[in-house]
Amino acid sequence: MIATLLFVAFLGMMFLGVPIGAALGLAGAAAIALANAETPWFGLLAVPQNFYAGLGKYPLLAIPMFVLVGSIFDRSGVALRLVNFAVSIVGRGPGMLPLVAIAVAMFLGGISGSGPATAAAVGGVMIAAMARAGYPAAYSASVVAGAAATDILIPPSVAFIVYSVLVPGASVPALFAAGMFPGVLAGIALIVPAVWLARRHKMGGAEADMPRPPFWRSLREASWGLAAPVVILGGMRAGWFTPTEAAVVAVFYGLFVGMVVHRTIQVRDLFAILREAGELSAVILVVVSLAGIFAFSLSTLGVIDPVTRAIVQSGLSEQGVLGALIVVLLVAGMFLDGISIFLIFVPLLMPIMQHYQWDVVWFGVVLTLTVAIGQFTPPMAVNLMVSSKIAGVRMEQTTRWVVWFVLAMTLAMLLVVVFPQIALWLPQRLGY
Repeated sequence: MIATLLFVAFLGMMFLGVPIGAALGLAGAAAIALANAETPWFGLLAVPQNFYAGLGKYPLLAIPMFVLVGSIFDRSGVALRLVNFAVSIVGRGPGMLPLVAIAVAMFLGGISGSGPATAAAVGGVMIAAMARAGYPAAYSASVVAGAAATDILIPPSVAFIVYSVLVPGASVPALFAAGMFPGVLAGIALIVPAVWLARRHKMGGAEADMPRPPFWRSLREASWGLAAPVVILGGMRAGWFTPTEAAVVAVFYGLFVGMVVHRTIQVRDLFAILREAGELSAVILVVVSLAGIFAFSLSTLGVIDPVTRAIVQSGLSEQGVLGALIVVLLVAGMFLDGISIFLIFVPLLMPIMQHYQWDVVWFGVVLTLTVAIGQFTPPMAVNLMVSSKIAGVRMEQTTRWVVWFVLAMTLAMLLVVVFPQIALWLPQRLGY
């Protein structure tokens, strides 16, 4: 009975517009109090303990740093220089600017690991450029939103850090390595419909007349941005620093590039950058800590084991269970952000992973791919909200275009499901 009230209270507050973190914390606290009805105040002592326990994990220190990196590189002018370099390689023509947008977003994923930040950085440069070339604003917003979704797969990834905290045995380096090939696969899957749609509907007619940046000058200007993932990921692989320390190194590297090399960031800009990163980090970490209360109530009320038994004994095969879970997560991704999905569903899914002996790293990649699809699937797609705002279009106007990108990335996810070595080969090769 109390377990039912836990979910009813959570869903009810969500429909009433209560923020996701507050809904998780309040529902969990109410369930804990009801479970200890004779001594409710004694039972509620678990609330502050679990609030702190959800937050007091070393890997979570990397989250505010990587969020700060995203804000720094957003203002440093790196995105524009990477775009010019990419255009100098692929040239001009129908479908080339969408290809460049996706490629640059994938590359920026190797710096910040935040989808909305990349949607803002790439969208600020590419949507205006695509408009000048004759691409519809709704199409441009769809391309940028889908491209930014690859960022939670390509390391470093905030989503992988949260998953590693929730799942014992899934280390951050192993997840980072496992996300590399699926992230690239997802990007390639997006490029195919982007170019095909542009050419089929004869979009970008003015692009061929636009000047092509000179290769060597573009390479020189983009070199500092190109070196960022090498410094971050190469330093981790060489053992110079941990993923958490790598986030701090990335911050100072980004500040050096923005303030000394490109001189696009002034001292007076630092307060705005730090405030923006601090606000976003606080939202993420508060949700994480409040979800710790919800997870504690799930375990103490004995909700997880009956749910696991019901799924396992449902008569579905292992593949059927996996397919059903993916469908549920895809639907959840349309309404919730990725971090919230991880915090709500991973505690429930862990016993199922253990029952079927699924590789926790592989499942983390599949889960993250599913969440990535939800980031640009209406009606509550966070990346699509950002890119639509920049493009000046309503989200419903993007539906006819974005559905093709959703189908393409879903196909990439199914390939990772059917062929787990796409995700597992690299971490095995690196010895993680």
